[in-house]
Amino acid sequence: MMDNFFHVHTIDQVFDLIQDFPRVDVETLSIDQALDHVLAKDFAAPEDLPDFPRATMDGYAVRAASTFGATESNPALLTLTGIIDMGQKPDFSVGIGEAARIATGGMLPEGADAVVMIEYTDPVDDDTIEVYKSVAPGTHVVAIGEDFSKHDVLIPAGKRLRPQEIGLLAAFGIQTVHAYRKPRIGIISTGDEIVPIHEIPGPGKIRDINTYTLSGLVASSGAIPVSFGLVADHFETLQHICERALNEMDMVLVSGGSSVGTRDFTIQALSAIPDSHLLVHGIAISPGKPTILAKCGNKAFWGLPGHVVSAMVVFLKIVKPWIDHISGMTHSTSGRLTIPAVLTRNVPSVHGRTDYIRVRLFEQDNTRWAEPILGKSGLINTMVRSDGLIEIGMNTEGLNQGTVVAVEMM
Repeated sequence: MMDNFFHVHTIDQVFDLIQDFPRVDVETLSIDQALDHVLAKDFAAPEDLPDFPRATMDGYAVRAASTFGATESNPALLTLTGIIDMGQKPDFSVGIGEAARIATGGMLPEGADAVVMIEYTDPVDDDTIEVYKSVAPGTHVVAIGEDFSKHDVLIPAGKRLRPQEIGLLAAFGIQTVHAYRKPRIGIISTGDEIVPIHEIPGPGKIRDINTYTLSGLVASSGAIPVSFGLVADHFETLQHICERALNEMDMVLVSGGSSVGTRDFTIQALSAIPDSHLLVHGIAISPGKPTILAKCGNKAFWGLPGHVVSAMVVFLKIVKPWIDHISGMTHSTSGRLTIPAVLTRNVPSVHGRTDYIRVRLFEQDNTRWAEPILGKSGLINTMVRSDGLIEIGMNTEGLNQGTVVAVEMM
């Protein structure tokens, strides 16, 4: 259990371990319950969408050839063959020199291949219209299969379902899907100095922040946060809470107690838990070096730094990909949005570790700038004022002012 005690790992070495952790179970969900779940099986189109040609404008369904050469001074005269009712299949066809009144979404009759907008027509009498603009085949028409073709894979397994994917499933009449259930993530805040947020802290005390920041980060990652409350620096109590959380949850996060101080009991509590193995104690990153990763049974147990900024950065860069993995997401679908910006000042870093710098974005002189927000890892203002993070690689000794950086949005 103690073999990896503060033996610093690189980020790549940590992520090499991710495949050793299984995904959560798959369940059958109705699509109105499937939002933010990860699809467990490729979804292929069971039919063409749409499966009939339909109009995208109000006007007249025509054969495009009937309008060729039509202008305001030389309009085409077309004979009306009928009116197409919404939601109905036309029981007539349209030939050369003919037209049928149609509304947006209506089904084109046999023979029609375009729609002339009503703005470019005038009635001559009850049976005839003038057309003042020529149209090409396919104008203002959605063709059969133009949205999606039958058998095409539309949603790959490992994709998190957003509202647009739910709408796509509904468009095909899909009522249920096989998806991974949302992982339940236990959150434990430790430390004699931590008090509940409804209390006024006494000397040397601070309110619990990490329970709330980590819960928000877990929820925004598509998982379910479950707080196990505050635990004082007491070995037996922490061990009991950790065991209960591991029995009930799919992953456990403990904030505080990950450093090498004499009152940090997380390692001791882990050592006493059956079938637990310390995999990582120390990652070559800043902030967040004293992070713990253990495997307890087949579940990940994280010891995060107590400082709020360190805990949040470690979550965003290290823990979230783990949640994505056990949620069923594939690597190709779990990336975060990055945007380019120009660094406003020099930023130093230490060779041999990966640094994550909080930055504020702003526009000036038609340029997007990234302003470093520097400060100690216990100061939450540096996260509140930031829009994202930039990474300085472990083999890079700082970045110079004017460097174009990739800002990972938070």
